[in-house]
Amino acid sequence: MQLIITKTAAKSLRKMPVADAKAMIEKLEAFAATGEGDVKKLVGSDFYRLRHGNWRAIFEVVGDVIVLRVGHRREIYD
Repeated sequence: MQLIITKTAAKSLRKMPVADAKAMIEKLEAFAATGEGDVKKLVGSDFYRLRHGNWRAIFEVVGDVIVLRVGHRREIYD
């Protein structure tokens, strides 16, 4: 699988602390390569979430891993 990051998610990654953004990207790349990681399917949705500390990435898997949103856990599920 290939990792695709949308413009919205990329903008959010740029606003995150550098160490957290780097770790999030590494975890997303690892999931795209192996299918393993701290990932859960969201209830009532076709989307998944990946967790890194207080940060979350919301994505879908359609052949490739498409990252839709990245943000703090307080705000991401709104």
